[in-house]
Amino acid sequence: MTAHLISLVLRTVLMYFTAFVVMRIMGKREIGELSIFDLVISIMIAEIAVFAIEDMQRPLYDGFVPMLTLLLIQIAIAMVSLRSRKLRFWFDGKPSVIIQQGKINRKEMKRQRYNLDDLLMQLRANNIDNVADVEFAILETSGQLSVIPKNQDSGGGNSQDGNSPQDSNASVISKIRYEEIPLSLIMDGKVQDLNLEQIGKTRFWLKNQIQARGVKDFKEIFFCSVDHQGKLYINLKQDK
Repeated sequence: MTAHLISLVLRTVLMYFTAFVVMRIMGKREIGELSIFDLVISIMIAEIAVFAIEDMQRPLYDGFVPMLTLLLIQIAIAMVSLRSRKLRFWFDGKPSVIIQQGKINRKEMKRQRYNLDDLLMQLRANNIDNVADVEFAILETSGQLSVIPKNQDSGGGNSQDGNSPQDSNASVISKIRYEEIPLSLIMDGKVQDLNLEQIGKTRFWLKNQIQARGVKDFKEIFFCSVDHQGKLYINLKQDK
């Protein structure tokens, strides 16, 4: 009996540290921000650890090998996802716009099987008790709702100033002033054409903007975004 208890304690300790190390190697994310893929991997690792502890007749490597296999799968997919935005969308999904310019997107709510009770609950969690106070709400891939209330655009009221020298920026502001969230224009050297269309601009305009900042080609840029004030943020792949 004593030998059985000692063996059980040792197996539990070994599987605990193995699971702990595997989860640490997988990366740092809050539990509420786990994607579906990460969640499935985490559940499988937990189940394998339980089986390895409960089945005393099996050798421990029957638990170690599957856990290490899952770790390698997760790392491989994470590395490939860094290079492919389409693959990231396939595994993690895309954020869904639930409220845009104060209007609830019923079609998107139905597609996500997201009901009004869910919406109101998450709005209350963001200290908002009235849908009419929301300008923009996005259901993130983690299931959390990002909310931008109305009347927070400090720069939108000046966009019609005829004396402003930044007419190009003013036109961008008029397109995205409701969103507040910066729109990504370039990711991993690839132009996001849909976002360009959303602000009414072209690749030619974007090319001129980056060249004015000393960047010759889209491929030199790791990330580029435009905020609700029309300001560009550019992060190069290699600092100059």
